Amino acid sequence: MVKIEEYKELIDSKSKMITPRVALTLSLVLFSLTIVPALYSLIANPTLPLLISSSETDGPFPSDHMHPSVRILPPVDSPIPAPLNYTRHRKSSYHSPPVTTSTSRTQIRDDEQRCDLFKGEWIPNEESPYYNNATCWAIQEHQNCMKFGRPDTGFMRWRWKPDGCDLPIFDPNEFLEMARGKSMGFVGDSISRNQVQSLLCLLSRVEYPEDISSSPDTAFKVWNYTSYNFTLHVMWSPYLVKTTKADPTDPECNLFNLYLDEYDTKWTSQINQLDYLVISSGHWFYRPVIFYENETISGCQYCALPNTTQLPLYYGYRKALRTSLRAILENFKGLAVLRSFSPQHFEGGPWDKGGDCVRTRPYRRNETIPEGADLKIHDIQLEEFRAAEEEMKKKGLRLRLMDTTQAMLLRPDGHPGRYGHLQTAEVSLRNDCIHWCLPGPIDSWNDILLQMMKTEK
Repeated sequence: MVKIEEYKELIDSKSKMITPRVALTLSLVLFSLTIVPALYSLIANPTLPLLISSSETDGPFPSDHMHPSVRILPPVDSPIPAPLNYTRHRKSSYHSPPVTTSTSRTQIRDDEQRCDLFKGEWIPNEESPYYNNATCWAIQEHQNCMKFGRPDTGFMRWRWKPDGCDLPIFDPNEFLEMARGKSMGFVGDSISRNQVQSLLCLLSRVEYPEDISSSPDTAFKVWNYTSYNFTLHVMWSPYLVKTTKADPTDPECNLFNLYLDEYDTKWTSQINQLDYLVISSGHWFYRPVIFYENETISGCQYCALPNTTQLPLYYGYRKALRTSLRAILENFKGLAVLRSFSPQHFEGGPWDKGGDCVRTRPYRRNETIPEGADLKIHDIQLEEFRAAEEEMKKKGLRLRLMDTTQAMLLRPDGHPGRYGHLQTAEVSLRNDCIHWCLPGPIDSWNDILLQMMKTEK
């Protein structure tokens, strides 16, 4: 094969003898040997150039027929949008980066099986991120932390390292093979949805799902990975129990009635068809609510209603979680996972008083100590989990705890903060130090989820 340098020398030494037509031909050959391979490499490896400010994300509103990676997505408390239904043509029309684990361990050795996945440190991971907003359609605006000018990218390049073992990086092929012919459901609030979006993005390296939801209710979505006959269910239930608005006629009403001893049948009636169930909650319990028990008001929180007992959020959360775990005990036969509380990281004030999260590195484990309401909610989860686990063991059922609270407490750098929206002096928006950037530290939840599935198998 003739080298590029030989063409250059030929052009230089023979320039006086070459006709314009021959010169044009040689120039085209040189172009094909230099520019074309570079373009091919760029197209074939979409995750290499991290999209910080691209025309795809900063352009005008796209129409529905455009590629799903550039769709304009709903606000924070809305459910995940459905992808376009072109799964069957996915392999021929989309170039995914190769799924490899070049330097990461792929399994936990036999002598490490007793390793506690939930105690450890965050260590650098230069292989990440494994997707971006060009390869994953499920990243919403407020989680696309690079779009609105976040200057650092280091928050994407860490992985969770448990003490005593090395947690394998999520392998989408292995996950889909394990889940072949099965179904998995996630129940909870927008943090639960955040984990689902991470899972969708990690799996997008292999296949996009098809929306097979049976109703137009966007709070309850069902996707199917047709090549594996794996269905993924997302069920919106931020309080886990039956909930109604205190004033149904007011669309802006933010006061809710919580029926602490009644199931939210919108999700409890569906779980008997699932093989895996991941349940989580917590953040919505900081809102004004009225508690009902035995169909009677038992108290309220932040409601300022006359002649009504003021109760702390811990009261309502414990009872709601207990009711939800009882629903799982009575209606579910597969592997149930309770994912623990996801800490918030507001500094310099609370969420509504200018609080922000501007750190750019994880904490070391001895740098911060959990405090206040977040720790109390975590304690309640541990207590209710242990009680429910004993009951499930008696019936031969499986309930496991995904205790990610300590790991996520160390990640104040992983939230959108001020970069979950357009940066303008004219608009004052609160900083988001609750949800997690995608890609980001929340991807480790699915590393852990897959390892728990493998352990159960």
